Amino acid sequence: MSAMSRVKEDYKALLHGVPAMVTVTFILSVVFMNLMASKELYRSEYFCLNCGLALSWISFLCMDCICKRFGAKAATKISILAMGVNVICVLVFKLLSMAPGSWAAYYSAPDAITGELVSSGIDSTFAGSWYVVVGSATAMLLSTLVNSGLNQLIGRADKGNFIGFAKRSLISTGVAQWVDNFVFSAMVSHVFFGWNWTQVLICSTTSMLVELILEAVFSPMGYRISKRWEKEKIGQKYIDRMAKAEAAA
Repeated sequence: MSAMSRVKEDYKALLHGVPAMVTVTFILSVVFMNLMASKELYRSEYFCLNCGLALSWISFLCMDCICKRFGAKAATKISILAMGVNVICVLVFKLLSMAPGSWAAYYSAPDAITGELVSSGIDSTFAGSWYVVVGSATAMLLSTLVNSGLNQLIGRADKGNFIGFAKRSLISTGVAQWVDNFVFSAMVSHVFFGWNWTQVLICSTTSMLVELILEAVFSPMGYRISKRWEKEKIGQKYIDRMAKAEAAA
């Protein structure tokens, strides 16, 4: 079997194993958090929060659940799939933003000039910028590798209780979120928006803390989901396939 065929079969088994709602939630959180990241929630000289932070913890919680049951490679594969779907969505948004016509907000504007400005603003929001897409994809790929690797590494000492799940999830998520924020801020905010390195470092840290708090609140739900998967032997076909492949290697 060729390498490409093996990857295809691995993905087929994985997507049959991971519950569809989790995969969909993961992908939607990635698409929407990148879209909402263009809106600021709060900004000061050394502190900046965007609306994407309200959703980014969801993708990391999904990753933690997948990693606990299916392993680090599975979490990475699902993340790559989510990034691929996000790029497709960005391209679709870009093409549709170039289509003629006005948004519904145009017709509620007080005059035609204001309506044109509103429509242009919405178009630019959905169209995005190439450097934002590249920065976001790079940051997510690196943070996914960090999150999955750390989660699995710490999980070797996991005794299967909530404390073990919380420890592996929060530590891996905290480090990975910081990597995600730092890489994006360095590639996009520093280069294109003029942030200095102090702003990059402080915003990377403060944003990570906000995301970590949100994940901590919902960690009990993630633990119950992963335990139910184990009890019901969800995805056992994929797990057995990976174990067989490792034994043959």
